[in-house]
Amino acid sequence: MEVSPGIFLLEVPIPNNSLGHLNAYLIEGKDGWLMIDTGWFTAESFSVLQTKLKEIGLSVTDVVTIIITHVHPDHFGLAGKIKQLSPRAELLMHSWESDMLESRYVKFSDLSDKISAMLHKHGVPSQDRNVLGSASMPALEYVTITFPDRILYGGEIISTGIFDLEIIWTPGHSPGHICLYEPQNKLLFSGDHILPHITPNISYHVQSGDNPLGDYLYSLHKLENLSVSQVLPAHEQIFIGLNERIKQITEHHDNRKTEILNVIGTKPHNAWEIASQLTWSVPGRTWEQFPPYQQRSAVMETISHMEYLRWGGKVQRIINNDGTISYQLIRT
Repeated sequence: MEVSPGIFLLEVPIPNNSLGHLNAYLIEGKDGWLMIDTGWFTAESFSVLQTKLKEIGLSVTDVVTIIITHVHPDHFGLAGKIKQLSPRAELLMHSWESDMLESRYVKFSDLSDKISAMLHKHGVPSQDRNVLGSASMPALEYVTITFPDRILYGGEIISTGIFDLEIIWTPGHSPGHICLYEPQNKLLFSGDHILPHITPNISYHVQSGDNPLGDYLYSLHKLENLSVSQVLPAHEQIFIGLNERIKQITEHHDNRKTEILNVIGTKPHNAWEIASQLTWSVPGRTWEQFPPYQQRSAVMETISHMEYLRWGGKVQRIINNDGTISYQLIRT
């Protein structure tokens, strides 16, 4: 699909995943093409990507720049494969995402242990924490590991000779997440930061910083005064009405805050206890029936909300005698 002259949307399938596909974007340049995100590494995904490139008269070797919005497998997984076939391709990502590559995709067992320890501190039962801590391990097979050629920090202008793309640092869903703004057509390539229907998971992680939800909401509002005609997200469909969508996402988190405060009530709770009592978009399943990865995501998102509320002066964090963490409402 040609979004605008010289800018194409390529839907790359994510097999056996509810998201369905990854929206990779291809942008024309004087010396080659720039790709935003790649999809994850499976034979089917790569084959479809090659077919879609061929349909517009291109091949993988025409890609000379790859910009990754963040290093989750569905965005980063094919980058190594593309670089193998197009050696002149230059890979760009934010510094924070680059710093996470080795721990996530090379020395991943140490990171898994740290996540298990963090989950234990937040109340995950001993019989569950190792399973939840390693719940993302299957995603490793969908990544061809490679490292960036250029590091981004936010504020850079990446030029293809035809289009200029401003790098906007938007932490939250991932600490080094970036969006890209193309002013000529007023296009915002939003990655997972803003999606038309799904609210991205904002998890507290051992690599996330101390207030990922606060970071997310700040970086969300940072985009409100940007002149945008269309938002080009990494999933679902292109949409209009950026500020209305920002308002909807903000209201979602406000409603979640109210729900959490009602669950806490008058006595301390840990994140596992709170998460198990919240409403989640997993129809037809009780908390006990959630797959490990969904339980882990729910707990880590709950911790993110609790830390946001703590920094906002709504709850206090209690370190129990056994080293575990609970949260209690601050009465005013």
